[in-house]
Amino acid sequence: MHRFPLAALLLSSLIFAEGTYQRPPKEILDVLNAPRTGNVSVSPTHTHLLIETVVSNPTIADIAKPMLRLAGFRIDPATNGRHLTSYITGLSIKPISAAAETRIALPTNAKISSPRWSADGKHIAFTNAAANVTELWVIDVAEGKARKLTGVAVNAAIENPLPLTAAPFDWMPDQHTLLIKLVPTERGPAPTEPSQPPGPAVQESSGKAAPVRTNPDMLRNPYDEQLFSYYATSQLAYVDTNSGKTTLIGKPSIFLNVDPSPDGNYLLVTRLSKPFSYLYPATSFPRSIEILDTKGTAVYTVANLPLADRVPIEGVSTGSRDTRWIPTEQAVIVWTEALDGGNPKEKVPNRDKLMTYRLNKSPMEIAKTEHRLQSVAFASNGALWITDYDRTRKWIRTVERKGTDSHELFARNQQDHYKDPGLPVTQTTTNGQRVIETNGDFVFLHGQGGSSTGDRPFLDRMNTTTLKKERLFQSAEDKFENFVALLSNDGSKILISRESPTEPRNYFIRESSGKLTAVTDFPDPTPQLRNIKSQLVTYKRPDGVPLSFTLYLPPDYKPGTRLPAVVWAYPVEFNDANTAGQVTGSTNHFTSITGMSHLFFLLRGYAVLDNTAMPVVGDPETVNNTYIEQVVASAKAAIDKAAEMGVIDPNRVGVGGHSYGAFMTANLLAHSNLFKAGIARSGAYNRTLTPFGFQSERRTLWEARDIYMGMSPFMAADKIKTPILFTHGEADNNQGTFPIQSERMYQAVRGNGGTARLVMLPHESHAYSARESIEHVLFEMISWFDKYVKGAE
Repeated sequence: MHRFPLAALLLSSLIFAEGTYQRPPKEILDVLNAPRTGNVSVSPTHTHLLIETVVSNPTIADIAKPMLRLAGFRIDPATNGRHLTSYITGLSIKPISAAAETRIALPTNAKISSPRWSADGKHIAFTNAAANVTELWVIDVAEGKARKLTGVAVNAAIENPLPLTAAPFDWMPDQHTLLIKLVPTERGPAPTEPSQPPGPAVQESSGKAAPVRTNPDMLRNPYDEQLFSYYATSQLAYVDTNSGKTTLIGKPSIFLNVDPSPDGNYLLVTRLSKPFSYLYPATSFPRSIEILDTKGTAVYTVANLPLADRVPIEGVSTGSRDTRWIPTEQAVIVWTEALDGGNPKEKVPNRDKLMTYRLNKSPMEIAKTEHRLQSVAFASNGALWITDYDRTRKWIRTVERKGTDSHELFARNQQDHYKDPGLPVTQTTTNGQRVIETNGDFVFLHGQGGSSTGDRPFLDRMNTTTLKKERLFQSAEDKFENFVALLSNDGSKILISRESPTEPRNYFIRESSGKLTAVTDFPDPTPQLRNIKSQLVTYKRPDGVPLSFTLYLPPDYKPGTRLPAVVWAYPVEFNDANTAGQVTGSTNHFTSITGMSHLFFLLRGYAVLDNTAMPVVGDPETVNNTYIEQVVASAKAAIDKAAEMGVIDPNRVGVGGHSYGAFMTANLLAHSNLFKAGIARSGAYNRTLTPFGFQSERRTLWEARDIYMGMSPFMAADKIKTPILFTHGEADNNQGTFPIQSERMYQAVRGNGGTARLVMLPHESHAYSARESIEHVLFEMISWFDKYVKGAE
């Protein structure tokens, strides 16, 4: 009979402690709480670095602050800004060509977001979430000092999630004036909740099909509508950072997007209007897209669009979309319109058209695309890059247009990592626009350099006429080096980041000769991790599909020892076996363990099979028909390979995953006997609750009833006898993974006699943020596997 060591018995007994946050063992806390290397951004002039000290795991007191969940946004009513789950507490500026680094003096208890360089690199603006207001600050880079813009209360409640760099302010082309969304000065107190409801909340359909994914944080009643209007309404203004003068623009409205024209004489705005929806987020609300002059007067209306509630699955809305200024023109806009009603199933010769409008002229069509237009980019030499996507083949293609001439630049399966040509290097113009950097017919391309041995990032120079390429840089085989910025027009001098399993990421000037000059010298925050070993392992599934995982071994691993193991994975759908079997990532990254990472199991004596390939291969329309068979086969192949290597005990293996990985975990426990225990974090388990599709599934529940039911581990809860730990944030903000999914799945397993544990984390979203929550989840994960995997007979 197996005898558990005393430490394991004591740790196992802790898993039944309820009502208080628990902490993992000291060796894990030491790594978890170690200082982190700062985030780095490069100035548009490529002369300075901004180094940010980020708090990724604030306290539960921060996360528990009052939050309004309105129309897909999470709003802090005290600051009229976003409810922050991470923020910046420190900023430093460092010249790329000098050793000196200037630490910026910041307000006490600073909670900084959205630092944004001016195009000339002389200033950086950022917001600070103070106690009862979102402030705006500006750094003078030369002086190394920050100052608050007095009398400015920023409205940062809603921002268009695209682009990811969206902020409630923007630099005007003169680079000393800021365009800002302000809290209206005379809006009065916030609406008060009625003591009793005035009546029921009512929704009604019109008899037309309107599929909708399960969106979180939707409006629920008239009071929510009032709150949304109150906090989302903003006043546009110009603030001169030299004089401090504020000039109001027009009247307050609910502005989703505000973008100055390249010449600074106009604003392109998207404003939302009623009726609001209780099923769709604000990004789908009725809207008007307009061009305003500097006083806020509308000079042209691009479109008045209704609620986007008729968008087909994997389709797009009708009317203008992705409206933006052309960065190489003074004040010309461009937008896309669907030619197929937004329905990808319609058979048409062209799916989209690209339109443009110049003030006082008529709108003009400039291009049609055979497939769905995915992106448009403009080059400094006047060329236009148009990328479209064929969903049937998952095929992506980029065409360059110069005047009336056009030719194909790239075409590949979108999931073909090995053939990815990379992205064009862009530059910031003097008026703050982003364009593809060109030198005559030449452009620079940077990418991850996927290969069968892992990623090796590169920088190429390509002639867009002949399509011939010259490789200017590629990462060394034993390092992970990544292109960051051009430091010379010809690419002979570049800024790169460089790291290895034993060397933390730092930044270097690299010359064409190969000479490296260090720019930063970030220390190793966790030297105790340096003896962790990692290697890429490749193998095949019985049906011939190539697979891989990254094998991590503990710091004190002794060769020949078979360890308890953790398989951590996330399934991905592919339409062919060749791309499904491609290796992604690199074993040359600096080994760091943060947050709720499963790699912490290494410090408890486990082997970890990380990024274990779980491809689901098939026709995109029916790929999930064999989902269960494929993930089970992939899991067994991984265990068999690791056991064959002699590093794991195949009888002591646990499996885990987050989100769709949690869904996979529950299915593996229901349909195989490969594992001793499972960890399922923030998953969805009953697909009848996501009836209009999930992940890459294109069919609805009513079109593929047996598939939805068969894939749902909830329907097989009676088969789950292997111990399973469920964790979920009580305020999950992810589409489809509502907390009720874990609550009902736990009840189903428990009710059918299975061994299960449910941990609901107060105030947490889909990814957990609070330090106390992270510590507790790690405690739960380690306790669970120590009891049921490591301690298994």
